[in-house]
Amino acid sequence: MIDMTAADEISDDARARSNVMRLAAAQALTGANSAVIFATGSIVGALLAPDVSLATVPISMYVVGLAAGTLPTGAISRAYGRRVAFIIGTFCGMLTGLLGAFAILHASFPLFCCATFLGGLYGAVSQSYRFAAADGASAAFRPKAVSWVMAGGVFAGVLGPQLVQWTMDVWQPYLFAFSFMVQAMVALIAMAVLVGVDAPKPAPADLHGGRRLFEIARQPRFIAAALCGVIAYPMMNLVMTSAPLAMKMCGLSLSDSNFGIQWHIVAMYGPSFFTGALIARFGAPRIVALGLSLEAVGATIGLSGMTAMHFWATLIVLGIGWNFAFVGASALVLETHRPQERNKVQAFNDFLVFGMMALGSFSSGQLLANFGWSAVNMVVFPPVLLGLLVLAVTSLAKRRAASQPIPEFPDSGM
Repeated sequence: MIDMTAADEISDDARARSNVMRLAAAQALTGANSAVIFATGSIVGALLAPDVSLATVPISMYVVGLAAGTLPTGAISRAYGRRVAFIIGTFCGMLTGLLGAFAILHASFPLFCCATFLGGLYGAVSQSYRFAAADGASAAFRPKAVSWVMAGGVFAGVLGPQLVQWTMDVWQPYLFAFSFMVQAMVALIAMAVLVGVDAPKPAPADLHGGRRLFEIARQPRFIAAALCGVIAYPMMNLVMTSAPLAMKMCGLSLSDSNFGIQWHIVAMYGPSFFTGALIARFGAPRIVALGLSLEAVGATIGLSGMTAMHFWATLIVLGIGWNFAFVGASALVLETHRPQERNKVQAFNDFLVFGMMALGSFSSGQLLANFGWSAVNMVVFPPVLLGLLVLAVTSLAKRRAASQPIPEFPDSGM
């Protein structure tokens, strides 16, 4: 029986490894699409918006799309299989590029916001790539599967900003219009890659049963995992969203901004080559704590100066911190649910993360315009401290529970 179980795990891991390759490639292509939006969104917004304080609204709409797309992605995956959700997502990505280019050509701020919202829907689907990689894999392989898929973003960090750099002036005087046309083509390539993912429709038995979502969500470990994700991603997004516009306001060039975003994205995904191994060795809570601490370090660098080097260092350290915190939090989520519960729990977790991002993202433009770059960085510290405190309390409670002796039952003869 043990041999059969081991053989099944080997077979499942072989299937998971095959999926990881495709999902990592899709992560790279999808990440390139989001990189275009993050590198251009606030700048195009400043050009098209009626007021500069609305410049980051297009990126905020992207985040709203992320939040709005998470629960439908889970529902579609649960009913029809993850692959169907993936294809729908890439179709939204194609529409993002086409509508974004049209909006720039016609100087329409509302249409550009609609385009970035569609980009958020695409991004919401791509967030499930990391969980899809872990489907059916052994417990030992799951953190590595999640980490390796996230590593595909390294290529996105190179491709996305370079795509912007190469194409931003092609359709003068319409800055970035051709960049969005190329983005649509990249989404089409991602669709072709994802067609080959082995993600069958769930068995009927997996569509029913399992615990209620409320019961799962009130577990201390889920609360800690979700809260850390809610802190790690929105805080990173707040700083990253504001950085390109802040650099422009400081008189730095678009090339400086693109360079900063490029290396930020590389820093976000580069550690994924070994984050899974670190989680396996030291445990997810410690890696999450390290990540949150690095986000605070990044904000500290942002407060120390406003040269190009300060912006670049802030974005790089912030990206590394996000990777450790977010991948670690994702690994914690995988420990909180059963197989038949995975789609609803994972979708709910992402809804919490991106819902909070959506709430915070709309304030980034106002925060930057009214209070400056320093205020943006100061906002990072209180949530990070809260996350570290909750992690410490949860880990301590788990250790105490594990150290308690199992009560002995009285002898039946007494």
